[in-house]
Amino acid sequence: MSTLSNQTLWVTQTAYDRLQAELTELTALTGAEREAAEVRIVELRGILRRAEVGDKPDDGLVEAGMQITVTFARDTEPTTFLLAHRELAGIDPSVDLEAYSPDSPLGQAIVGKFAGEDFSFSAPNGAQISGTIVAATPFHG
Repeated sequence: MSTLSNQTLWVTQTAYDRLQAELTELTALTGAEREAAEVRIVELRGILRRAEVGDKPDDGLVEAGMQITVTFARDTEPTTFLLAHRELAGIDPSVDLEAYSPDSPLGQAIVGKFAGEDFSFSAPNGAQISGTIVAATPFHG
């Protein structure tokens, strides 16, 4: 999880609880085991300090913690995903959607927009991708 930024991180309550349990377990270690776990302990403390838990308001604003539906210009079917850090979303088994990070090219193109707005971005391979935001609703795992 070392790729996570220093911004606030939205997580589900289950993910938060699991991260807290891991931290508790690691901080109980002693000696060489504790020393070996120190990097992860620091990382977990940072994540938990920046964690935002709970439902987002149902205001249609695209932000982390929202279930987003978009239609890409080249597709006829809409695509629905969770806007959240993939590493953190994967901790919670109730998250059954693909997760895209707010820091990804797609995430950066849609954060702060509302349903009905268009977006475009350059994919890592250089392709220009565009589409329309269909819906942004709070994620309920």
